[in-house]
Amino acid sequence: MGNRVAVVTGGGAGMGFAIAQHLARRGDRVAVIDLRAEVAEQAAASIRAEGGTAIGCSADVSDRAAVAAAYEAVRAEFGPIEILVTSAGIDEFTPFTEISVEEWQRVIDVNLTGTFHCIQLAIPDMLAAGFGRVLTISSSSAQSGAKNMGHYVASKGGVIGLTRALAIEYARNGITVNTIPPAFIDTPMSRRAEQRGDLPDMDLVAKRTPMGRAGTPDDIAAAAAFVTSDDAGYISGQSINVNGAMYL
Repeated sequence: MGNRVAVVTGGGAGMGFAIAQHLARRGDRVAVIDLRAEVAEQAAASIRAEGGTAIGCSADVSDRAAVAAAYEAVRAEFGPIEILVTSAGIDEFTPFTEISVEEWQRVIDVNLTGTFHCIQLAIPDMLAAGFGRVLTISSSSAQSGAKNMGHYVASKGGVIGLTRALAIEYARNGITVNTIPPAFIDTPMSRRAEQRGDLPDMDLVAKRTPMGRAGTPDDIAAAAAFVTSDDAGYISGQSINVNGAMYL
């Protein structure tokens, strides 16, 4: 296991970075893609400092040409893409009647269309190899709903639907496609939402969860490492609910 070429979008921080670390630790050659070039390179440097193999690339996943350019850099350094984790995303908290068309479109462009770009541009490598692991990061809010997040919930629900469609389409090509819809995870993005007042006090909420704590990026990364492994070849089209018994 390991020594695959893996791409992790949104890999500069939070869940994406933890996933990139886990894949590198098992021996995969990891490309960290992030909107900010310096953040992507810092994450890659951290992985290399641990003894892993990694490069950093910058791309706005809503920009198809930028994703294509980043992928070409990955292929030039490591070879064809075998594993893809689409962790890049944005959140917004706005009452439904106040969501502007521009805000709606930006959330859809990044979270759903960005996932589309990243997968579609990587699939040819996987088809040629007869092997592929695609893991999307959706959200438990797409399963439960969430106040003031109509656009975000819609975008992540679309990610779940796309995941299931592609799992069926590529089931006979050695390519698995799954999603993790994280629930209450302590990440920099969640903490920023807390500071803005968009989320309640996270420590108080954590105490009310069935497990009495928030999830961590490593909780997500451990599941991601398994579902993208060679051993997970008969798992596809699934929502891997890493949620600490929430929403059961």
